[in-house]
Order: sequence, then structure tokens, then C-alpha cells
Amino acid sequence: MNSSRHRRPLLAVLIVAVVIACLECVAANLPFWTTLAASTDTASASNAMGPGLERREDGMLVVTDQTRAYLDVPADGTSSYIRIDPVPGEVLAAADAADAPYRTVYVRADGDGHAGRMTSVAVNAPRSLYLKVRANDTVRLWIAESAGSAVPIAAVHANVRVPFSFDWLRVTVMAAIALLVALWRPGSRLWRITLDPSSRRQRLAFAAVMAAAAAATLVPVAVQLSAQLASDPTALSFSKPNAYTYDFEQYGRVADALIHGRVWVDLPVDPALQAVDNPYDAATRSRLLADGVQLFWDYAYYDGHWYSYFGVLPAVLLFVPYQLATGRMLPSGAAELVLMLGVLVFACLLTIRLIRRIAPHTSLAATSMAIVFVLVGSNAPYLWFRTNFYSIPCAASLLLSTLGLWLWLGASMPRRRPARPDDAPLKLGHLAGGALCIAANLGCRPTFALVALLGIPLFWPQLKALYAGIRQRSIGVWQALRMPLAVLVPAVCIVLPLLAYNAARFGSPLDFGNSYQFTVTDMTRFTPAPDTFPLLMAYYLFLPLRFTAGFPFLALSPTPLPSWAYAEEMIGGLFMLCPLLMLAFVLPFLRRRLRGSGCWGLLACGLALGLALLAFDAWEGGLGWRYMIDFAWLLALAALPAFLVITGAVDSHAPALRLRRLLILLILLATLAVTLLGFFVPGRDDALIGVNSGLYHTIRSWFTLL
Repeated sequence: MNSSRHRRPLLAVLIVAVVIACLECVAANLPFWTTLAASTDTASASNAMGPGLERREDGMLVVTDQTRAYLDVPADGTSSYIRIDPVPGEVLAAADAADAPYRTVYVRADGDGHAGRMTSVAVNAPRSLYLKVRANDTVRLWIAESAGSAVPIAAVHANVRVPFSFDWLRVTVMAAIALLVALWRPGSRLWRITLDPSSRRQRLAFAAVMAAAAAATLVPVAVQLSAQLASDPTALSFSKPNAYTYDFEQYGRVADALIHGRVWVDLPVDPALQAVDNPYDAATRSRLLADGVQLFWDYAYYDGHWYSYFGVLPAVLLFVPYQLATGRMLPSGAAELVLMLGVLVFACLLTIRLIRRIAPHTSLAATSMAIVFVLVGSNAPYLWFRTNFYSIPCAASLLLSTLGLWLWLGASMPRRRPARPDDAPLKLGHLAGGALCIAANLGCRPTFALVALLGIPLFWPQLKALYAGIRQRSIGVWQALRMPLAVLVPAVCIVLPLLAYNAARFGSPLDFGNSYQFTVTDMTRFTPAPDTFPLLMAYYLFLPLRFTAGFPFLALSPTPLPSWAYAEEMIGGLFMLCPLLMLAFVLPFLRRRLRGSGCWGLLACGLALGLALLAFDAWEGGLGWRYMIDFAWLLALAALPAFLVITGAVDSHAPALRLRRLLILLILLATLAVTLLGFFVPGRDDALIGVNSGLYHTIRSWFTLL
């Protein structure tokens, strides 16, 4: 009986492995199998070059006329694919310093006079160099680059055989999908195991998952640090004539300023800038740029100095120690990944602690699904994708807020069940640690500091008991002051230096400097247009997904506005990216069910705070994908009770419940697919096609070659 029970999972694993192998070797390699009979009889000498191209001595092409930039090659119909041969790597390496040829090239392959589709190829993604085109006579490859562009194309071949390719990345993706389905399917064994944080086996499993995530995070961090230490220590800065200078080392410059005892960053200030009466006027800045004056984009200019208006705490905790130890600026991408590793750990721990309070009989399957839902629903994947300095304050505040709430929940957790959370004495260490973390948000992204308000509903029973004890004079002075002091002393210790830092820079403790930024408009006078506000609110939540026929099957959705407001291009609103977040609005109807958990008030106030921050961001900031971090995680936590109600308790086996679990599984898998495909959408900020062209074109070739 036992041997049969053990053989069944092994048989299932073997079947899945065989299916994946067949998909990889047969389905994914259909171009190989269908081109085995290709004649392969064309050569580079057969390429007829259009008059809009010239061949350089090193073999590269130069576009002289975009309207006539093409290569012709004869075809015989034995293969539906052509191959673009790039120039040798040594030619590219030698040419980089001189004229930096494009490594990603936009082309269009026409067959027998029929126009093909515009696409791009990358020299560092060999599979992308094969293009599908049906032709029995001639293939014409158009080079869709601007005049003067150096293009690293040596030749075009038709009638080619596509080589066999066993892609371990593709196999890993298929294996990950199979693993999630196996773990979360309604009949999985994980649905029969209750979440028990005191279980040694479950603790070890959690530690193993976090260790794997830490390795996946710290390896690229180590690569960035080693590359930075081995290279010339120049700042990541870009400038063009008569345009803003884009400097991406804001936190490194703040750290350098603090080390040298300054509150302003060491960037040059042109005398012409100091001479103008109103440097914040957009027209004045345009005139200064036209005159060749250097202005730094998204820095704050005040009283003759440049400042960073982004929260200073990450610079103090990460960038200053690194610069003192190495003498170099810590790369922003490395710092952001370290912060997001902390977010991963404490978002998981917070979710687990909430689940234990809300539904103590939850299964491991539902717990793992809830963790993934909270991580995706919080918009954290955006921060994992976009790892520049803009994401650092958001990542730091999300880390501090999840850690702070986790500590606060632990402060009122009873040591033994079935005691109620509000009957347990508060752990002052947890209370103080949570207050310190949440107050520290003022030095990262100040809007997160409002999370402190959630302490009122969370500790309401203790506050009422304290008030009653004081009124009845049944407790001493020290006992009455312990709880308030545990919150106020750590908060004051972190808040006062931050307010003094603001006063030293801008003359006011509550002036963070964002009004003095040099961006698209005069922020000192900018007033939001009321007619954009309802639309921005709607876009944040309900901007529809825009599907396309080709990879990545998603595109940016338009966000028309009647008046100007900042609007970052996005693929969809929060509820479109993660539909399960709409379960947050079921929370008001679950008050009776959550009465014994002591969490209904916390989550309800979190939902209200999230909606208030949504309105604040829409009014003050416009539409920003990263701004969703402010409120999305609160909506995700508010949606947890309804999520757990739908998935049911560990000992439930009703057919309707299994159907609900299957529905949640399908929605969650679709959400993960949209999230991952969203990384590949061209046109978004830090689009992958530009940041990592090789990876983009490698993944795209999985779909375009079939």
C-alpha cells in the first residue's frame, strides 16, 4: 500500500517530464523538423543591395536612404525561413568605441512582393535572426533604421534549415508552470495540510524557498558590484546638447554629500541658472537649455544648490556604508534588489501571520496561493523589474511597512491558543520595533508613514482597556505610559532627525523639496486640473488590457485626458492586472466572520487608507505605475479574508469548493502570465527590448518562429 502511494507521485513526475521533453523537442522545434528538406543553396554573394545601403570595409552596412535600404536574396520555396548573418563579434567590439553600431535592428521581410511585418532582431539572440517568410522567388529584407545608422548585418540567406535548439530556460518555464498546477490543483495534497508556523518541517520549507530567492537575488547583485568595482568609477549620467542631463546616481550623490557633511549634492550650478529670477518656469528653463546651460532632470534646485527630493534613509542605511567601505557609489540596481529581497521575506511573513489570525485552519495550498496573490497584487513585480533609483524609496517603504505591521501583529499575538489576540498582553519590543519601522517611512516614501494609523484599530482593545484603567485608577503611572512610550519614543527618534534634515535643506521641517524639481512643468505653481481627477482614478483601477496578435500579446493602453497631467504609459489598471484584488470590497460583509480575529478593523481601515492614497496619488502625482505601490498592497491585504473564504478550510471536500479552488487557480495563473508578459511590452519605461535586448528577443523567438 505504501509503495503504491510512493510510486504514484514518481509516475506523475515522469509523465510530466516526458510531456515537457516532447513539447521542447517536437512542438518548440517545429521549424527544425519542417526545414529538414531545405535546399540551403543561397549565399551572401547572392544578396542584391538596394541603393539606400552602403557596405563598409569592416563588413557592416550603413543606411544612406531609408526608403531604399534593402537586401534581396533568391528563394526556391524549400524553406519558410531566412537567416540574417551578423558581422563577426570582433568587428562589433572594434567598432563600439568609434560609432556604436546598433545591436538591435528593425527589419521587415517581404516575400514575392507581399509585405511582411515589421520586427526586430538582436545580434546577441541567435534565434531571433531567423525570420519566417514564404517565398518561391525573392525575399527582400528592408532595414528600417534611420539614415546614417551602422547596421551589423553581413548577409541574408534564404532556403535555410533552422537548427535544433534545446532551450533550458523554456524547459524551466514549463516545469515551473507544471509545478504550480501540481501544487495548487484542487486534488493536491497541500490542500489537506494545515498551515502551522510552529512546524519544523514547514519552517524548513519556507527557509528553503527564501534561500533560493536570496540566491537568485544576490547573484545579480554580486555581478553588479563586481562589475562596478572592476570598472572606472564614473557616474551613470547622460546628456545631449541643448537638453537635460539625466543623472541616475541620485542616492550615490546624496551619500557622498552626507559623508562630506553637506545636505546638497555636488553637481555644477551654471551662473546663468543662478541669475534668473524664476528658474522653475518651464519656458525659462527651455531658454536656458537652448543657450547650453546644464540642467539636471528630476533634481530639486533651491537657493543655488542641487538636491535630491527622494527620501534620504536608503542613502544612510545602504549607500553611505558601501561608499565608506569601497570609495565608490553603490549601484542603485543592486541596492533596490536587496530591498526587494526584504520585501519578499516580510510580505510573506506578514501574509502568514494574517492568515493565522483570520483563518487558522487554512491549508498550505491556500496559503501559498495567498502569498503569491499578495506579492503580485501589491505591484511588487514592477519594482523587481524597474531597478533604478526611482524604485528605491518605494521598495524601502514597502519593506519597512510590511516589517512594521508584522511586528505589530506579533505584539498582540497570544502565546497559546485559543486565547483571543485582544486578551494577550502586548509585547513592547514588537510594539517599539514596528513603530520605528513605520515612522521611518518618512525618510523613504512619506505617504507610507500613514500606515501608523492602522495601529489604532489593531490595538483598539488594548487602548480601551488602558483608558478604562486610567479612568478607574486601577493601573499605575508607569503601566499606563509603557504602551504609548513604546510607540512614541522610537517614532520620535527617527522622525526628528528627518525633519531637521528637511529644515536644513529647505527651511521647513515638512518641506521635502518635491516642489523644486526640474521636470515637465513648474511644480511650485502647478495645480491639478479637476477634470482629470476622476479619469485618473478610473485608469488606476480599470484601465483595460490591450491584447495584440503578436508577442508579447499585450500593448500599452492609451490614457487620454482632457487636461495635462503626468501619465506614465501602462498596460492596465490595478484590477485588470490582478482581478482578485476586487475581493477587497467584500471585506465589509465579513465583519461577523472576522470578529474573533481582531483583524477586521485593521483590514477595513487599511482598505479605506488604500482608497484615500489612491485619490491622493491621482490628485497630486497623476498616473504613475510605481505610484500604485502606495495603495495596492493595502487592497491586497484587505482582499485576503474573501480569498480565504473562497478557497475554504483544509478539511472541506465539497464539489462546489473544488470548483472554486480551480477558478482561483486559473485566475491566479492568468494574472501571473499577464505580469510576466508585461515585462516584455515595448514602449513602457525601461522596456526590456532596450534594457536586455538578448533576453527579449530570445523569449520572443519562442513564439515568432512557430
